[in-house]
Amino acid sequence: MLVKTHTQRVLALASQKGLLRASDLGAIDVPRVVLARLTAAGLLDKVGRGLYCLPSHSGAEHEGLASVATKVLQAVFCLLTALQLHELATPMSCPIWIAMPRGSHTPRIAYPPLKMVQMTGYAYSEGIETVELDGVALRVYGVAKTVADCFKHRNKIGLDVALAVLKEVRAEHRPSMDDLWRYAKICRMTNVMRPYLEAIE
Repeated sequence: MLVKTHTQRVLALASQKGLLRASDLGAIDVPRVVLARLTAAGLLDKVGRGLYCLPSHSGAEHEGLASVATKVLQAVFCLLTALQLHELATPMSCPIWIAMPRGSHTPRIAYPPLKMVQMTGYAYSEGIETVELDGVALRVYGVAKTVADCFKHRNKIGLDVALAVLKEVRAEHRPSMDDLWRYAKICRMTNVMRPYLEAIE
């Protein structure tokens, strides 16, 4: 009867959270060995080290994002990964790009492969949005901030990518020019972006 109670608690929590961490079990007073039993019984799927979800979980395509968001709480999805989340790029490509505060070490995660950029001050903290994907909250930079980041890190992703994204967002009238100028200033990219922004105003 006790095992059944544990099973019910774990499955209810997995249903609620979408992606379950082994460490989450402490809050519901369930030993971690229950996870192995539920996985063996086919009631849970193991999707990463210490990460589990219900078999009906539909996030296979985005498990990498959910895994990073769950394990690396300071990570903000940026650059090519942010473009994909905003539907401004082709389907998800490896590696996943994250921003972290300056001085951070690259998170040690076996999967998915990560590319990290370090940011300071407002360049890190401004423009963060939260989107929910398969029950997991993902922190991602908004469109205007992502455009500015693409110019700032053009040596990593290519100036052609930054220009293509700028052209696409202006064709769709998102975001506003005011927002683009604002984040260009925050990212100290005003002089770099000025000729391109003035050309499309």
